[in-house]
Amino acid sequence: MQTKKCQVLVIGAGPGGYVAAIRAGQLGLSTIIVEGEKAGGTCLIRGCIPSKALIHAAHQFHKLAKHASNDGHMGISIPGPAELNMGNLVSWKEGIVTRLNKGVEHLLKNAGAELIIGWAEFQDAKTVKVGEGKDATIIQAEHVILANGSVPIELPFMPYDENVISSREALTLEELPKHVAIVGGGYIGLELGITFRMLGSEVTVVEAMDSVLPIFDKELRRPLEISIKKQKIKTHLGVFRKRC
Repeated sequence: MQTKKCQVLVIGAGPGGYVAAIRAGQLGLSTIIVEGEKAGGTCLIRGCIPSKALIHAAHQFHKLAKHASNDGHMGISIPGPAELNMGNLVSWKEGIVTRLNKGVEHLLKNAGAELIIGWAEFQDAKTVKVGEGKDATIIQAEHVILANGSVPIELPFMPYDENVISSREALTLEELPKHVAIVGGGYIGLELGITFRMLGSEVTVVEAMDSVLPIFDKELRRPLEISIKKQKIKTHLGVFRKRC
C-alpha cells in the first residue's frame, strides 16, 4: 500500500472533473484525479461521441441501400445490398472513443495532473482509498472536488437483464436486434431509436408524455416527428399517464 499527498484531489474524470484537474495543474497545484473507468466522462465514452459515430454509420448504411435498389440512385448502383457487421461497427466506434480518451489523458499529463484509474472510497473528508490490499493507494488531499457523474436507473418493474438494457449497453451491442423498444422519447432514446431503425431493426418508442421531446418547443419537435414517421418508427405516447 502506498500513500500520496496532493493539494487538489478530483473524483471523476468527466468533462467537469478533467477540466478542473487540468486548470488546477496549470495553476501549479499538485493534482490527482481518480477515475473508475476511462477519462472523458459520459459524453465522450458512452454518450454523445459514440452515439454520433453510430448515427453517422447508420446514415451511410441507409444511403447505400438506395444505390442497391433496382434503378440505383443518382445514376449510381451497386451489385447488391450492403452488409452490416455490428461487431466491426462497434470496434470502429470504440477506436474513435479510444483516440479521444487518450487525448484527454495527454491533456491531464501535460498539465501536471496525475490520473489514477480505480474507484475512490472515502476514509474521511479528505482521504480516499483506491484499490484493495497491497496494491491499494491512499490519497490525502487539502481540497477535494467531486465530479463523480451518474449511472442509469432501473425501472422497478423492469430490472436490467439480457433483454432490458440501458443506453450504455445499447452502444456496445454486437448483434443487431430484430425489434427494439425504447422507453423514453427524449433525445437520447430517439437518437438510438433512429440509429437502430436505419440499421434495420423494428423500433417502438414508448413515452409517458403526450409527445416525443416533451421539454422542447413544438417548432423544434416537428422536423424530428416527420423523420420518425418517415422511418416508420412506432410511437406510444402518454402511455403511463393513461394507465394512471
